[in-house]
Amino acid sequence: MTDPSWHDPAEPGPHSPPPGYPPQYPQYPAPNFDPSAPYGRHPVTGQPYSDKSKLTAGLLELLALVGIGGIGRFYIGDTGIGVAQLLTGLCGIGLIWSIVDGVLMLVGSVNDSQGRPLRDGT
Repeated sequence: MTDPSWHDPAEPGPHSPPPGYPPQYPQYPAPNFDPSAPYGRHPVTGQPYSDKSKLTAGLLELLALVGIGGIGRFYIGDTGIGVAQLLTGLCGIGLIWSIVDGVLMLVGSVNDSQGRPLRDGT
């Protein structure tokens, strides 16, 4: 066995890492987390994003293509409009209303029941 006390730590030894190892990577600060906006904020208005997805809401609303309109409105919390679309869907006008509403949800023109913009993603 060798006695490690005789080795000068300033001199590289047979098992010491090469100079500059491990590489030093820049440390970036952690992004600020806003508990009042867990899904982020709209870049223009600064409003917090909704917990509801515009893709999910739009696709649920497009169920009007198979005769069931208003489901997307129930998803985002607008039950009054959802009921109106279901009831007017029986005469056909509500189905057109639901299809247009579904496209508007996919584009991002519709807010949730609390007035927050729908977030991207599922």
